[in-house]
Amino acid sequence: MDIESVKCACCGLEEDCTQEFIKNVKANFGGKWLCGLCSEAVGDELSKDRSEQDGIEDAIEALAAFCRMALSSPAVRVADGMKEMLRKRSKAKVRPAKQSKAHTS
Repeated sequence: MDIESVKCACCGLEEDCTQEFIKNVKANFGGKWLCGLCSEAVGDELSKDRSEQDGIEDAIEALAAFCRMALSSPAVRVADGMKEMLRKRSKAKVRPAKQSKAHTS
């Protein structure tokens, strides 16, 4: 399975994905690759009554403009939150497994 690094056309988030997955995402978004969060946002925008092809281009451009204006993109904020959660979790002390008491007769 070939893994490739790909960059979201809207927010710029980079992910490592299989070439097949990248191909499928691009097929759904006019040849552009979108991360999961941006593809959901574009999908929501497309659910509004628009023509399919023009709607895809318009929705992607609108989201990309929003991401450029934001101090940090929504995808980056989600990723930062996940990193912080994992950091806290890794710092938590792991409790040693309870040892069973040996009963002697």
